[in-house]
Order: sequence, then structure tokens, then C-alpha cells
Amino acid sequence: MHVHTDYLWFDTKKRQEFVRITDHVADIVKKSGVNDGMVLVSAMHITSGVFVNDWEDGLLHDFHVWLEKLAPSGLDYTHHQTGEDNADAHLKRTVMGHQVIVPITDAKLDLGPWEQLFYAEFDGQRRKRVVVKVMGKA
Repeated sequence: MHVHTDYLWFDTKKRQEFVRITDHVADIVKKSGVNDGMVLVSAMHITSGVFVNDWEDGLLHDFHVWLEKLAPSGLDYTHHQTGEDNADAHLKRTVMGHQVIVPITDAKLDLGPWEQLFYAEFDGQRRKRVVVKVMGKA
């Protein structure tokens, strides 16, 4: 088994943002030399996540609206009594998930016809990273 680890770095302009990362992950898979296996893509911060879905602007907008209804920013969360102000970001990350595993077949991401990988930022405007761990047969 061959294992290759790399990182993606993000410094988002907005507090909440979705960034398509499919091509970046595909480049890391190609660089890894793995032909058959899987890739783990995992956010390394508790207020950001990774998810797979359709790359359609209306849907991405709908995610923002829906998440804001589930965990509105600006509420008086108990977490804020610790001096923090980002409880909504923690809740949104939990809903969207912090990592995904994608199969690799013939040295390529084996995604469905509309599936794309996204980095989800819920408390941004500072540097954060995602680990990409490729595992399989070369």
C-alpha cells in the first residue's frame, strides 16, 4: 500500500464561504501515484468542513440560507460565555461534516456525474488547512 499526504491552505475573504476543491484534490491524487484506492479529505479546523455535492450556484446559496436558519449567527449561544463568538460556525460544520472519502479508480477521483468536492468555511478570514491523504496501490 502506498500513502501520500498533502495539504490545501485557505484564507477566505468572507466569514462563510464554499470553495470548490475538486481539481486541487485530483492534482494531489495524480501526484501521489496511486492508481486504485481512496482519498481522505478532512478539514483540520473545528469551524470548517468538507462535503460532496452539486456545483450549482443556486444550491450553494440555498445551503447558506438553510444553515443560517438552522444555526443563526448573532444569537446568545452558551459557547459565547467562554469569550468566543462563533458557536453558529461549530454547529454549521457539524451539519455539513468535516471530511469525505472518495474512491480512486484508474488514478482518478471516482465521483458521480455531478459530484464535486467543496471546502466549507464558517468562521473564516484567517488561514486554515485541509489534509488530503491518498491511500492505495500504485
